[in-house]
Amino acid sequence: MPELPEVEAVRRRLERVMRGARIDRVRLGRADLRRPFPADFVRRLEGRRVRSVDRRGKYLLVVVDSGDTLLMHLGMSGSFRIDPAAKRPGGDRRVQPDRHDHVVFSLSNGAIVTFNDPRRFGAMDLIGAAPGTGHPAVEGMGPEPLSSAFDAAALAAACAGRRVALKIALLDQRVVAGLGNIYASEALHVAHLSPRRRASTIATAAGQPRPHAVRLVAAIKSVLQRAIDRKAAYDGGGRFRVYEHEGEPCRTRGCPGTIRRITQAGRSTFFCPICQR
Repeated sequence: MPELPEVEAVRRRLERVMRGARIDRVRLGRADLRRPFPADFVRRLEGRRVRSVDRRGKYLLVVVDSGDTLLMHLGMSGSFRIDPAAKRPGGDRRVQPDRHDHVVFSLSNGAIVTFNDPRRFGAMDLIGAAPGTGHPAVEGMGPEPLSSAFDAAALAAACAGRRVALKIALLDQRVVAGLGNIYASEALHVAHLSPRRRASTIATAAGQPRPHAVRLVAAIKSVLQRAIDRKAAYDGGGRFRVYEHEGEPCRTRGCPGTIRRITQAGRSTFFCPICQR
């Protein structure tokens, strides 16, 4: 499942070709993905100019000049193919269709943007411009982790009194938007915090941040920013610090620990039992 850094990389690719362009044509290869397309999906998008391509958590948001917003989620296998010059001089298309091409956007600048999803766990929907027409997928989300709104005070307040494991709390999109399984494990390792410690332990009884919260917020921001910059959460050695490295030596300088894997809420967590407390 793509996580925030991968979705942000896709957003930047889409923004370069879609922003300012008019959506001349929308072609649907089927009636649904994870859920059915809205009945007026094509009508509300064709002829509209793209104002912006944004991201909220792991969702892509394409805002058009009507005020409507196209909400998109990649799911487990979704991807976008972009041909910025889809027409040859003779008028024939260079793009070779694939049986998993489910949505095709033809733009006024000649580009074709195709959504391909073999497993069809992706989703597309429309959010109306009128008040009260928001989408439950993005309403109620916590702060963006790279924004100034996400700080130690915000994280501590969200975790105060919570008895669940810290790793599980971090995956709750109401706590922080877009943080996923891989990057939560990586950030906890950087912060030297155990994924199994109770979430409430990073806050005081009054909900104020302890030093643990300060370290963890800094680690989350650092891990995600490096991942966005490099398109993967790799350290200087070109690999994940802990994720999928069960049985290997801990990469923390001077730590004699060995990376372990446990299962939390049905997902694999990788951590060092020595330096993560």
